[in-house]
Amino acid sequence: MATVEYNGTAPTGGDSLRDDLNVYYQSGDIAWMLTSTALVLLMIPGVGFFYSGLARRKSALSLIWLSIMSVGVVSFQWFFWGYSLAFSHSAGFFIGNLENIGFRNVLAAPSVGSSKIPDLLFAIYQGMFACITVALAVGAVAERGRMLPCVVFMFIWTTVVYDPIACWTWNSSGWAFNMGGLDFAGGTPVHIASGTAALAYSYALGKRAGHGTQALNFRPHNVTHIVIGTVFLWVGWFGFNAGSALSANLRAIMAAVVTNIAAGVGGITWCLVDYRLEGKFSTVGFCSGVVAGLVAITPASGYVPAWSAVPFGIIAGIGCNFATQLKYWISADDALDIFAVHGIGGLIGNVLTAFFAADYIAHLDGVTEIEGGWLNQNWKQLGYQLADSAAGMGWSFVLSMLILYVLNIIGGFWPAMRLRASAQEQELGIDDVELGEFAYDYVEVIREVKPQTVGEEYDDDVVEVQSQRSHSQATMIPAEKGGSYPMRALSRESGGDGRARYEGGVGIAS
Repeated sequence: MATVEYNGTAPTGGDSLRDDLNVYYQSGDIAWMLTSTALVLLMIPGVGFFYSGLARRKSALSLIWLSIMSVGVVSFQWFFWGYSLAFSHSAGFFIGNLENIGFRNVLAAPSVGSSKIPDLLFAIYQGMFACITVALAVGAVAERGRMLPCVVFMFIWTTVVYDPIACWTWNSSGWAFNMGGLDFAGGTPVHIASGTAALAYSYALGKRAGHGTQALNFRPHNVTHIVIGTVFLWVGWFGFNAGSALSANLRAIMAAVVTNIAAGVGGITWCLVDYRLEGKFSTVGFCSGVVAGLVAITPASGYVPAWSAVPFGIIAGIGCNFATQLKYWISADDALDIFAVHGIGGLIGNVLTAFFAADYIAHLDGVTEIEGGWLNQNWKQLGYQLADSAAGMGWSFVLSMLILYVLNIIGGFWPAMRLRASAQEQELGIDDVELGEFAYDYVEVIREVKPQTVGEEYDDDVVEVQSQRSHSQATMIPAEKGGSYPMRALSRESGGDGRARYEGGVGIAS
């Protein structure tokens, strides 16, 4: 137990050679927040696996690579100046300053977020939030975006988009914070910002080669990856939401409770909506609904009672499901439905927070006092939530488009910075062209639509899979009239010209 009140004598919290700086904090709070930091980090490969499973096989590894790379790029950005721009103690109403550049004086003083934890712990915890926000957004490059400009985008976007939104939402100096907006764990800074940035990136890249034709198979290539990613996200979200209480208390427990309920109800709801249309229960649908429920409950998790998690899950499951059709109306190739689940899901969560926020839930930490939402007859809260949502959505979309526009201009002079892969590169797959590595031991399984009889010669050209069944099924399919759909795989062996060689038969392991 902490027995000494912080005396405020130094920006670092004191002289560690002379004083024990741990006495200002409870070890239980420190332990919980370190655990929550690790849980949020776990979510990032979860995003990678989720996105990878939704994409086609030949671009699967690139999405995992981008999610992990976001940790490296944003961790450095956050250390260098991101944390200072978002959470410096002397920040303005819109953005912070460079008082804490390079984690200068970031040590044992009580953090901007809570006096329960020190600056250094708050910095690493919030750094994970910045990392996963970028990982969510850059999934928009799926199957047609190039890696180098995306990595550059990560650094710039975190600086000019995420850091200001985080400052005005969570820093006690921020305009939305002082206005009275309620956003416990990132409805606007994380989900609305990333979803809207993904929409902007989709517009900037244009549609994938073959979009809208039979040449592009929309079916997920690996549902197992989607399930694994969902599990990582679901587990990690406990650190994401419950950790945002910034100490080990009853408010953190309530956040964990509503997070779990909303996720489960969201998954069930999405499944039922799909069943109504197709008469089948969908694994991908359940996983998508779980994520939608988690997204919606995020801004509300530290403000709402347990029973309210049920309408959060239902409304998010239905709303995000139907929002997946928006990409057709607005003519955007949002390949992974990032805007539908995170942009619209975050908006749904922000709006519902205005209805269900309760003052007695927020005060479970013994400190926080709010006017509440409509449960407390605070009708104006809806206006605050809409204002915060609109500001975050507009800022993210406009600035994201501006960043991408500049990068596109640079790409005209420096080919390495071209945003979009060529049609030939898309046909080969981003994994092959950009990474030279593959998610599996074989490169690509090729199934031709037209049955061929035994002994018929194969064409050496690479043909994209054109089957109504998932092209992850590497099996021989009997033809109706005595033939079979032949399977071909690209072996890792290459000829003298350096090109990989095709061989008949099923997938060849190296």
